[in-house]
Amino acid sequence: MSLRQCLLAVATVSILAMAPASAQTLRYANQGDLKSLDPYTLNETTTHAHLGHVYEGLIGRDKDLKIVPALAERWEIPEPTRWRFYLRKGVKFQNGDPFTADDVVFSADRVRKKGSNLQTRIPADAKVVKVDDFTVDFILTTPNPIMHSQWDTWYIMDKKWAEANNAAEPTPAAATSPSFASLNANGTGPFTVESHQPGVKTVYKANPNWWQKPEHNLKEIVFTPIGSDATRVAALLSGEVDVIEPVPIQDISRVDSSPNAQVLKGPELRTIFLGMDQIRDELLYSNVKGKNPFKDIKVREAIYKAVDIELIKTRVMRGLSVPSALMIAPQLFKLSGDFTRPKLDPDGAKKLLAEAGYPDGFEVTMDCPNDRYVNDAAICQAVVGMLARIGVKVTLLAQPKAQYFAKVLKPGGYQTSFYLLGWTPGTLDSHNVLHDIMGCRDDPKSARGEANLGGYCNKKFDEIAEKVLQEPDTTKRDLLIKQAYEIGTKDFSYIPLHQQALAWGVSKKVKLNQRADNQVLLYWATKQD
Repeated sequence: MSLRQCLLAVATVSILAMAPASAQTLRYANQGDLKSLDPYTLNETTTHAHLGHVYEGLIGRDKDLKIVPALAERWEIPEPTRWRFYLRKGVKFQNGDPFTADDVVFSADRVRKKGSNLQTRIPADAKVVKVDDFTVDFILTTPNPIMHSQWDTWYIMDKKWAEANNAAEPTPAAATSPSFASLNANGTGPFTVESHQPGVKTVYKANPNWWQKPEHNLKEIVFTPIGSDATRVAALLSGEVDVIEPVPIQDISRVDSSPNAQVLKGPELRTIFLGMDQIRDELLYSNVKGKNPFKDIKVREAIYKAVDIELIKTRVMRGLSVPSALMIAPQLFKLSGDFTRPKLDPDGAKKLLAEAGYPDGFEVTMDCPNDRYVNDAAICQAVVGMLARIGVKVTLLAQPKAQYFAKVLKPGGYQTSFYLLGWTPGTLDSHNVLHDIMGCRDDPKSARGEANLGGYCNKKFDEIAEKVLQEPDTTKRDLLIKQAYEIGTKDFSYIPLHQQALAWGVSKKVKLNQRADNQVLLYWATKQD
């Protein structure tokens, strides 16, 4: 099945229900919190979806993930290193301020500032120039044919509003006190934020002045984080909430057999993986002093070969995952079938550790979210047990995602030695993985490796990634991508685990589109009385 066929199939999954004329309140619960309303604080899918009800980008993505115009009516590439965007006229921010080119230039500067977790949305050396009030040029130093491909989640902010409220600087994920932009929002989108209590509740109201014609029939959305799986499912089955994400794997059949709700299922494009600190001379959290075991390729290979991915699939994920040999979903790279995972080999892993100078193993702390991905903490716990068999003693630190991301993204150097993370390439293209996850982060002036928490670095890999970005021929481009993945695989740079399955619990009164990027976008939702 082609990528487009796959995405179209996923996009058409819905609960069939007639949309009533009257406006409704839709109650939504997720396992994780919405900590900050600042759209540049956290590059995370669920956060993007929450804020996508309020903010908009120059481009959007439709129900089958195709790029469509949004705040930009159209764009062109008059020369390989210059893009021109023609902005939509008559659009207003929710406080009444008009949307103009000044807001685009401001947002382009703000998203690349220190503290932003979305710095790679725009090349660091790009110049963003106001041509007139409704025309903006992006001038690049090298060609970039996919520059705008992740701008559906680069949300445009109101320059006047931000500056008037001392919010011209982005709010870091590790911020210990809230900023004005983290507690308040002012976008151009279909909903406004009525109230926001981090960790408690966020209430959105339909924006009566939205420039688009709404497809939803909602008067408000009430979001409540519910970390307990049992409580979240009970709330859905009782009718207390209308939509939950995710449905725990063990509860899918129970929800499907209930009279008032069912589970929307489909493949997801996110890859769940393990990463290791390969940059420090001494790990932050280990009993090994004076050196870093993960700098040794034999140790990384040993860790990889000790992870029983089939056991994770059958026991932890109950069959609802697809083991992966690469750091990208196979739907997004047509040569992915050329790669296979190393076979499970605990005895070989022990031998590798001994050859590396760790015959008795070593100790290390593992960071893991417990409310971000499907069975994330359970996956980490399973890995702890697997590594114990080869003598690696892992202390698991599983935390809610707000605390997890605040720690691992801490300014001044990512604060983790061993971790679990998930990644959906915002561009739906390999270059995003090659640049953001696997690229060297050794240049402070570059946003390369922004999500490379472990500091993996191979200069040959980066050279190929640069060629990938500029190569217009798809056949040549795919071969370059393959070369890059071959380098990363031979380096045992990361340990890809799997692509998880989508499982959203939805009331039978609700009709809701499901996209393979796992963004729960409620501006496409309708609800019956």
